[in-house]
Amino acid sequence: MERYRVKPGEKVNLDRVDAADTSAWKGDKDSAKERFLELRARLVELQEVLYAQQRHQVLVVFQAMDTGGKDGTIRAVFEGVNPQGVKVASFKAPTPLELAHDYLWRVHPHTPGKGEISVFNRSHYEDVLVVRVHDLAPEERWQRRYEHINQFERMLADEGTTILKFYLHIDRDEQKERLLERLDMPEKRWKFSPGDLDERKLWPKYMEAFEEMLERTSTSYAPWYVIPANRNWMRNLAVMTILVDCLEKLDMKYPAALPEEEITANRKRLMSESE
Repeated sequence: MERYRVKPGEKVNLDRVDAADTSAWKGDKDSAKERFLELRARLVELQEVLYAQQRHQVLVVFQAMDTGGKDGTIRAVFEGVNPQGVKVASFKAPTPLELAHDYLWRVHPHTPGKGEISVFNRSHYEDVLVVRVHDLAPEERWQRRYEHINQFERMLADEGTTILKFYLHIDRDEQKERLLERLDMPEKRWKFSPGDLDERKLWPKYMEAFEEMLERTSTSYAPWYVIPANRNWMRNLAVMTILVDCLEKLDMKYPAALPEEEITANRKRLMSESE
């Protein structure tokens, strides 16, 4: 899956990224789903060790266009993990209180503590995406934010946070199909807003904003991955593979057990209670 990683300083042209690409998986769809389930079982094991060891913390960021699959990916990947050790934060339009502070103020409290995985559904990157596209701040202000964000993530990484960032890439035709599905299926209509169509008109501006975001904020300590997301099964498999590989590399272990003599003594105490 290394092919999806944006190298620091690399130029990004999303028009040249095939959102329906599945070439990273050599098997068929069914075998990919089997592999995904194997990896999810492994994720559950790794997350349990992460939580028990209380040494590492992991931040996973998802960004995408509307209908890009952020919710579905989070639901599929993290199904079955211990909810004590995984938390999801969704960043919608800022509240008046949040607007009264700097744009990172609302983000920092949701970063992971030791033993935790924090998942951001949208994130601090909205302040170089929506803010840019809708002219909500002067250009000279949001241009400075790329460096702010890099330094913020650098601080998190220096303090022990492992950071993974996923841009789920769908093409415009796929978005149209997904919006039509939301209109046609009663159980999905709650997801649709007329504002989605207004945002869709701004597709070229969003692509420019995403490209600059990827180019300027994919770093060695907080890399971006551009995940082809037209095919849900491929999207889920790619994200899961990268996440599990990252956790494996942390070389985590359960905390050391009590000395054998203490285990024996405590077992005797418990046995004596039953007698």
